[in-house]
Amino acid sequence: MNPDILISVHNLWRYYGHFCAVREVNFEVKRGQILGFLGPNGAGKSTTMQMITGNLAPTIGQITVGGQDLFENPIEAKSQLGYLPEHPPLYQEMQVIEFLKFCAKLHRVPRPQIPQALERAMEHCGLSHVGKRLIGNLSKGYQQRVGIAQAIIHTPSVVILDEPTIGLDPIQIREIRNLISKIGAEHSVILSTHILPEVQAVCNQVQIINQGQLILNDTIQGLLTQMKTTQLIIGLRHPPELTELLQVDGIEEVEQVDSTHFRIRHAAEHSPAEQLVEQSVTAHWGLFELIPEKRSLEQVFVDLTQAEEPHTTDLINKEAA
Repeated sequence: MNPDILISVHNLWRYYGHFCAVREVNFEVKRGQILGFLGPNGAGKSTTMQMITGNLAPTIGQITVGGQDLFENPIEAKSQLGYLPEHPPLYQEMQVIEFLKFCAKLHRVPRPQIPQALERAMEHCGLSHVGKRLIGNLSKGYQQRVGIAQAIIHTPSVVILDEPTIGLDPIQIREIRNLISKIGAEHSVILSTHILPEVQAVCNQVQIINQGQLILNDTIQGLLTQMKTTQLIIGLRHPPELTELLQVDGIEEVEQVDSTHFRIRHAAEHSPAEQLVEQSVTAHWGLFELIPEKRSLEQVFVDLTQAEEPHTTDLINKEAA
């Protein structure tokens, strides 16, 4: 067992009656990773998170945490996890420090170590000055901080955060993102979200789930490669026939936008911009505009998640195969 692999998910399926919410999901979380688990609403993110944390049993599949099977050795496996659900499990009538002390006991932090654990978690989450306040009197942003503090109070190997910035204002979102980055320096983090900028801002690995299936597992750098320029907008005063433009090396497709503008599609690794300039001068096309169009993360996301819905596979047939 590789000690750097903290979570291993193998062939994970979850059915609700005849509806398959998660199908054949496989991935690993390595030490020091901040993994963005991205997908549209209803894609299966929260269901997967609940299975990884042991709050929901999979129909099929195996999950190991720190080398411990989550279902054969649940106490040992769960002791290495910290979890913030989409709706934080907070007791509104308790003081912050009182609630976190209670959470430390739930996580079996040895009694002599509880004061140090409280101080560390509250300092990390910026709660030191509100320790005596009732949780119900805190802002939404500070309640999220308390939720994160309870997830790290026992210094777990992996912290799982499900939609941690939902319902927050822009300032609170920025503060929580900074906090996640800080946590990522000491723990591995799984960040489940449907907010694209969140993944770009804090994660170094990204997975996209759609209709219950993983459709992308890549580094942020690999995702940025997919966002490279693959289109050019070109303006020509004396445009040639489309077939003539298609003969320029590197051009895969030409779309006429209006009488003088064309959208050129090309391979990400081979831009025809230089050849277009040279050809335009030689053939007197009257080039007056050449603008690269970069794919946004939103475009990549939409392209991946708007694929045709996979066929529902009968569970018994799947197992028999």
